[in-house]
Amino acid sequence: MATKKSPLARTKGEHESKEKLVDKLVGLLGQIATSDEAKEDLKGRLLAASNKKLLTLFAAGSEIKSKFGSVDKIAEALASSLGRAKDADYVKKLKSYTPGKLLDLYRVAEKRSQKKAA
Repeated sequence: MATKKSPLARTKGEHESKEKLVDKLVGLLGQIATSDEAKEDLKGRLLAASNKKLLTLFAAGSEIKSKFGSVDKIAEALASSLGRAKDADYVKKLKSYTPGKLLDLYRVAEKRSQKKAA
């Protein structure tokens, strides 16, 4: 029977160390989202986070970057899938959400649209 790896083992296996994962995550978040926070402050907060949370953030950030390119584009795609693309205030509010929350909302909206089509 195959055993599931712990978050620490996954972090070391995929990224060699927590510090390297945090460095990759800071770079990734800098590419997909605009933030007022300094990179050193963000790095300090991420180093205090658990390995499981860091792996989840990295997976969500990587998916957003590969499918959409930025948080702004996923917010616009979400608004258009909900039929509210022309509502500028709604799109602005969506852009203020975290990347993980936007990705989750987008997945739910896609499932709903697939159910309606079926």
